[in-house]
Amino acid sequence: GVFELVQQKMKGEIDIKNSKFPFSVCWTTLPLISWICPLIGHTGIADSAGRVHDFAGPFFVSIDNMAFGRPLKTWVLDPEKIMNPQWAEEENLTAAWDECIEVADEEYRGYMHNLFCNNCHSHVARCLNLMEYCGKRNWTMVSVFSTTVQGSFSELDS
Repeated sequence: GVFELVQQKMKGEIDIKNSKFPFSVCWTTLPLISWICPLIGHTGIADSAGRVHDFAGPFFVSIDNMAFGRPLKTWVLDPEKIMNPQWAEEENLTAAWDECIEVADEEYRGYMHNLFCNNCHSHVARCLNLMEYCGKRNWTMVSVFSTTVQGSFSELDS
């Protein structure tokens, strides 16, 4: 299916055992909050090597160690859907993908975290906006949330 096609385009493979999810938005539960409302959780975005970058708290972006545990749900993305002219014409879309994430990481290292309006979903939205992923420049924490709800669950027993 579509999932396998996207995986074939990627240099890296998803490796659930080692928590590597190249070119993916990743979701995990938030203690207490997700138990009360299972749709609410914590998100991050993975670079081409599969390392998840997540805005984990004030002035802090975690890399390769998601703040609230390993990803339980993933939304696999396609780097060929980077539409920002600054990066879309690059021969190496993998480098463009990683650069967009690094730019957002640097920006969010300067931000205070707020559960309701400047949070992990906002960080992922910023990455997608820098990429102009799917031609969109208006990704928000709400659009990231609604898209991650549609993601596929990873195997929990791997």
